[in-house]
Amino acid sequence: MNDRTVVYKTFYNPIEGNIVKARLEDSGFSCFLADENVSTIYPLYNQAIGGIKLIVFEDDVDQINQLLAEDNSTLVHDGEEPQHQQEEKILCEVCGSDNVGYGMATKKKFSWWVILISFFVAVYPPFKGNKCYHCYNCGHEFK
Repeated sequence: MNDRTVVYKTFYNPIEGNIVKARLEDSGFSCFLADENVSTIYPLYNQAIGGIKLIVFEDDVDQINQLLAEDNSTLVHDGEEPQHQQEEKILCEVCGSDNVGYGMATKKKFSWWVILISFFVAVYPPFKGNKCYHCYNCGHEFK
């Protein structure tokens, strides 16, 4: 048996990573999540560290692909509608990647009126932050 490990998948949501990890462990595969603690404690560092990495043994990759493909195929039963509706994939306007998340803007966090009110009350603007889509591949932010 080969003892080499590989990064099977990267997650930007710790809950999603733990769900896949639990599914693999229930099926008898050895795996672990790297950088989960940093990502959970400091979510703003998530992109800088490259997300939460699911590490598996290299020899198990084909079996894991089959297992997860079977899990996805069981969502449709006898021609019925899927158990959960798939969200429409949002694609980055610049690079076309589907590795996009929605959340607090990093470039234009606050609108001009929030900054103006915060200036007059002499506080950092803790309210009404702008939200947008963020591409984790190229860093582009868009509405």
